[in-house]
Amino acid sequence: MSGPRSTAELEAQLSAPRAETVAALASCPGDVIVLGAGGKMGPTLARMARRAATTATEQDGLARRVFAVSRFSDARAAEALQAAGVEAISADLLDGRAVSALPDAPNVIFMAGQKFGTAASPERTWAINVTVPGLCAARFADSRIVAFSTGNVYPLTPASGRGSSETDTLGPIGMYAESCVAREAVFARTASSGTRVAIVRLNYAIDLRYGVLCDIASAIAVGAPVSLAMGYVNVIWQGDANRAALELLPHAATPPCIVNVTGDARLSVRALAQALGSRLGRAPTFASREAADALLSDTSKMRALLAAPEVSLDEMLDWTAVWVRAGGETLRKPTHFGVRDGQF
Repeated sequence: MSGPRSTAELEAQLSAPRAETVAALASCPGDVIVLGAGGKMGPTLARMARRAATTATEQDGLARRVFAVSRFSDARAAEALQAAGVEAISADLLDGRAVSALPDAPNVIFMAGQKFGTAASPERTWAINVTVPGLCAARFADSRIVAFSTGNVYPLTPASGRGSSETDTLGPIGMYAESCVAREAVFARTASSGTRVAIVRLNYAIDLRYGVLCDIASAIAVGAPVSLAMGYVNVIWQGDANRAALELLPHAATPPCIVNVTGDARLSVRALAQALGSRLGRAPTFASREAADALLSDTSKMRALLAAPEVSLDEMLDWTAVWVRAGGETLRKPTHFGVRDGQF
């Protein structure tokens, strides 16, 4: 698969559904609403939902609308979604009246959340990660809900092991992770009342403009050391993560269907840096040393439920190196994947 060379090509690729995505929407007829669609993943997921819904409608003749809800502080983001056939709705999800006024939709993708800024504004993190889920879960209690969570709900596990599975005991480190456990509890309580829920524990999505590989490649490009504090990671192409979220709609259930969404390989940060350095023509330098444990996820359940991710690690490495070398756009939002104490 050839890599994207422009932002337009990148967003088209990140929003491309596959046959399984279309089949998922066909099996869950009706409109789709993406709550918290203004973040790093939301716009491409909403566009993917629109593209998959269009194909599903061509197949079965059933009309489907796709809504994207965010505060949309940048009007251009809403305009771009409108141009792609997504109905953008500007709303503050902390405002209960605004949430009540949202259109009905039998299929909900919940993406609202706050990670960075938690240390400086803990009250806002708790509000967004717990209060907002409560408002939205109550508003869409009769819908299927796929809710984004994070692998940060798990403790660090031995770097030589399989990583955490969905049935393992949770061990959040820091306030952000604790608030995410609470967010999951809100959706689990809603599911106990009959709402169908799937929870996506994502860890880490890759876009050429941000993500673990972008962070590493950008450091190498300017001669900065690559941190090995978190010496091992899992990564998945954002388009594959988008597909997984939409394809989990038919799996929403009571109690919630919880799925780790990431790549199945345990990746050495040192080896990733060396691979990117080779492609960039610059030898990486390193800070710190690998610890014996890391934040890792076991993807056995994902592989059993869903088709395999389509973008390989080599493709992600190749595309990232070309993008960084060409001075491609970045979102200037580091992942801080090396943080071990949960302080974001």
